[in-house]
Amino acid sequence: MAEDSPRLPHLLVTGTSSVEPFTRPGTGGPRRRIPQRDRQAHGYALLHQLEDARRDMEILGERRRALGVDVEGGICLQFESDPDFDLKFDSLESIRSGIELLAVNEIEGRTFAAVFVPHGKLERFLNKMNQYLSEETARGVPRHRDLVESIAAIHSAALEAFWTDDPGVLPAPGETVWWEVWLRRGSDPAAIHAAFQEYAPLIGLHVNAQALHFPDRTVLLARGTREQMAESAQLLNTVAELRRAKDTPQVFTSMRAVEQAEWVEEALGRTQFPGPDAPAVCLLDTGVNRGHPLLAASLRSEDMHSYHPEWNVADHHGHGTEMAGLGLYGDLMECLPSGDPIVLAHCLESVKILPPVGQNDPELYGAITMESVARAEVAAPQRRRSVCMAVTTTDFRDRGRPSSWSAAIDQLTSGAEDDERHLLVISAGNTDSSERHQYPDSNLTDGIHDPAQAWNALTVGAFTEKDFVDPHEYPGWALVAPPGCLSPSSCTSTTWTGPWPLKPDVVLEGGNMALDPGTGGADNVDSLQLLTTNRDLPRALLTVTGETSAAAAQCARMCAMLQASYPDYWPETVRALVGHSARWTPAMVEAHQPLKTRGEKEGLLKVYGFGVPDLGVAMWSASNSLTLVIQDSLQPYDRVDERYRTRDMHLHAIPWPAEVLHELGETPVRMRVTLSYFIEPNPARRGWKYRHRYASHGLRFEVKTPTESVDQFRARINAAARDEEMGQLPQGDAPDWFLGPQLRGRGSLHSDWWQGTASDLAERGHIGVYPVIGWWRERPQLDRWSRLARYALIVTIETPEIEMDVYTPVMTHVEAVVPVEI
Repeated sequence: MAEDSPRLPHLLVTGTSSVEPFTRPGTGGPRRRIPQRDRQAHGYALLHQLEDARRDMEILGERRRALGVDVEGGICLQFESDPDFDLKFDSLESIRSGIELLAVNEIEGRTFAAVFVPHGKLERFLNKMNQYLSEETARGVPRHRDLVESIAAIHSAALEAFWTDDPGVLPAPGETVWWEVWLRRGSDPAAIHAAFQEYAPLIGLHVNAQALHFPDRTVLLARGTREQMAESAQLLNTVAELRRAKDTPQVFTSMRAVEQAEWVEEALGRTQFPGPDAPAVCLLDTGVNRGHPLLAASLRSEDMHSYHPEWNVADHHGHGTEMAGLGLYGDLMECLPSGDPIVLAHCLESVKILPPVGQNDPELYGAITMESVARAEVAAPQRRRSVCMAVTTTDFRDRGRPSSWSAAIDQLTSGAEDDERHLLVISAGNTDSSERHQYPDSNLTDGIHDPAQAWNALTVGAFTEKDFVDPHEYPGWALVAPPGCLSPSSCTSTTWTGPWPLKPDVVLEGGNMALDPGTGGADNVDSLQLLTTNRDLPRALLTVTGETSAAAAQCARMCAMLQASYPDYWPETVRALVGHSARWTPAMVEAHQPLKTRGEKEGLLKVYGFGVPDLGVAMWSASNSLTLVIQDSLQPYDRVDERYRTRDMHLHAIPWPAEVLHELGETPVRMRVTLSYFIEPNPARRGWKYRHRYASHGLRFEVKTPTESVDQFRARINAAARDEEMGQLPQGDAPDWFLGPQLRGRGSLHSDWWQGTASDLAERGHIGVYPVIGWWRERPQLDRWSRLARYALIVTIETPEIEMDVYTPVMTHVEAVVPVEI
């Protein structure tokens, strides 16, 4: 958008979609690699192993009776595959029989599956083995061949069978630690939870009363030794997975003051504050010093909270106050020296989540996050807010994989429990400061920190345009990061593998560093940081800060400003607008040239996400840059004749400025489409395939090509859904799309852009939004299959900087929601 273009509100359009029945063609499922077996030898070997398991189950029953443990009888078995062959683990589970798949691990090419088998149900496996040995199908192959021949061995499950964390952090024998215990669902999750709480102390475990509840798991903390936890897993029949509990960092960088208090007094004289209904940036941090003159009018005392009732709400460290200044004003170097009016559209809230002294007792940080957000909501239930959290872990576990913390964030944002969606902005986490002289290698090998891998969160990394180092004060010092590139502090998802979202989603200014010629190390320089509010008022009113925390605070500010301008926009929509407005800087693109292959483009996304968001683009349309906003919902799945299948597709007939586009003819134009929705998580580690996918549902978009009829367009969407379920790369209409369907379908925030001629764009006025497979459909016993899925769809048409109006023709056909003037 040109700087001198008139600022026009985006157009919120309704009634564009027609709901059409959508049924993906049957596929028969993906083919699996199964080893060749000697039928008799293999079948009898597994039968003998199952008989051993039956004897183990009888011994466990006697031990339970001796301890007075009254829990459901049965045994946990471990099934394993041969190296480099598939285990048909989805066929091990039988919900109707109470047989439950607990955990799936892949170690050195072998797949291991832990399965709970209730008392009396071992016969189901014995029968299958006997049928495999003696019966054949109509095609002349042994019955259950694919299942039985995929199994190399069956054993009673030891503690390692439940371990789904990094193998390197498995506690040593005799070591007393806090464990993250993931309880199985069973037929009565509350009873299983109660049984563990009651009987685990008999084995010597100390159980924390706090718990997280997911549709398929209950998660709590217990303290004890490896031997005690192994005993509980065998005797109580309640454990599905075990992981090591985590600590959160407590140390934040202390910055020097760089400016004088006169700036503050002058700035307050030209600051306009919003009304009582303004949205808020809600900071989950170290508290805020409300006595700061730049913050006092925007942070009411009743909007200051702490997670623990015994803590005070003031800032004990300084980090929270620094984030408050950025969350309210942005970088103060942009507004203090300018002399322009400072017009605030939002206020602040603060929830202190770190203790004044020491560190939190081992608790579930997901529960802390959920409870802290709830405190702010109880105090101001009608207020719209963007929650900003710059607290992450520093260990290397769960980077890229769901954790209890990231899953709790996905649960909270999705509204799965109360139908209230939330917008959470999370920092991507910071690299090891002692390694930043190795830039950019240190960024590429340091994965984004837990919980920033959450699918529904807006994950924010850092880039920098800061490039001034005073040569007189710092002779010989050199910039660590070139302007326009990644900040030295910003983590990336370059090392992640698997079907996870590409993070960060966007990057904002996080400051730069300089190389000390004396030591060779990277160090902070005030001129390369961001100016913000200081906690230590007797010392100075202003200080400097940076890193991904600063980037996240600025992004939360942008979100709150969008909420103020468009009060009817959903959290999914605000997240979409931020990602939709993002662009890569020329320096980012240059560093990843030639950007021809999918791998090169994926590498760029894993470092910068969609790039640097532009507040003007996110906030406004222009006469030659039209943004349409659609908020809708569909039912992705249905039950028909006791079978569960995909149900609805939305075909949107977009109010298109076709006549104007035809007049432009061969003029090059650009279209960008962004789809945003929140998934409900299923964080149990059971392979994340088939019925055990992490995401409740998936949505995808496709745009009609100029030469397609609507029927041909439908057929192409069906083919794309079929390919995705088969695990094949989608084909679709990719040549003129920058990312294409293979890259843009990761996570739950999808964005892509098309470039072509205006005449071609004139014929692309239909967009399809359709469902792909998720656990809502594949695990119908959890009773989520009939839920609606909300989504936001953003479409922007950009024409060259010429006197051609694409906005007005569409506006005349749309009832626009006019934003509050900023």
